[in-house]
Amino acid sequence: MENRKISLIDANTVELHYWLKDGAHSMDAFIQNKCEYEFLGVLKEIISVFDAEIIVETEPLADGGIIRWFKIISKKGKQEIKIGVITGVLIAVIATPITTSLSKAIEVVIEKITEDSELKDLEKENLRLEIELKRQEIEKNNTIAKKKSNFYETLEKYSKVTEISVSVEDSSNNKVFEESIIKREDYKQHILTTDVLKPIEIDDAVIEIISPVLKKGNYKWRGIYNGQDLLFNMQSNEYKTKVQIGDIEFKNGASINCLLEIKRKLGNDGNEIITERNIIRVNSYFVNDTPIETAEGKKHRQKQEGDKAQLKMFDE
Repeated sequence: MENRKISLIDANTVELHYWLKDGAHSMDAFIQNKCEYEFLGVLKEIISVFDAEIIVETEPLADGGIIRWFKIISKKGKQEIKIGVITGVLIAVIATPITTSLSKAIEVVIEKITEDSELKDLEKENLRLEIELKRQEIEKNNTIAKKKSNFYETLEKYSKVTEISVSVEDSSNNKVFEESIIKREDYKQHILTTDVLKPIEIDDAVIEIISPVLKKGNYKWRGIYNGQDLLFNMQSNEYKTKVQIGDIEFKNGASINCLLEIKRKLGNDGNEIITERNIIRVNSYFVNDTPIETAEGKKHRQKQEGDKAQLKMFDE
């Protein structure tokens, strides 16, 4: 390796190294293909986060376990520095446990920028700020989390791979970022324990009821929310009972103000799937456009008002 400091601008190749049991040089092709599909999916998503126009090409395999090289090439204009940042962030993402912040790992990228003599001070500061913003975006990115989890879950089921390492090199195979090694016993730290996402709760959601359920049973109601047709479970026993005993009559355009819960999970490609919609509480319903507050709605309103009053007293 040359003695000179290697610039981030030189980074153009990601090395993914599978270390195999007993010094083997072959692995199941389907496992390898699945791993690299997920690995490249993480890289593709990071490229998208940084809004870069670059392509990724494969290079020939090498011995020493199995080594895969992915060359990063700019599609439009000079984006070498962005390629260097993206490859550094990729290593940080792959090497950091799923529940751990990327802050510490990304410091390596920021340090490399700070030391880079080919960058101006203003460029360095702008890059540092951009990386911090993108870090927060990446940490909230469900697709990255799911694809990374899929990658390690596939490896965990295949005992022949004892560890993996990821590094970034220049055109002369000099390391721009030192390799990160992840051992088999640590794979679990990178795998999601559940695909279920935290439910979204929307209070004061106004839903027009199209099709109420007038008999007992686990039947779904139908309504319109924000112009979209939706099926939901009515979990407000008070409102459901009033409907079933005829205390509330439905006319065209009948609506409710409610707490809407949307349950979600991650699909295999990291896409968000809505699994269920529930009306947890009906705050009020409308009769001739006049809101009629329910008992549970009144109780909720009074609690909110009490909480606000306590906060105001505390502030004073």
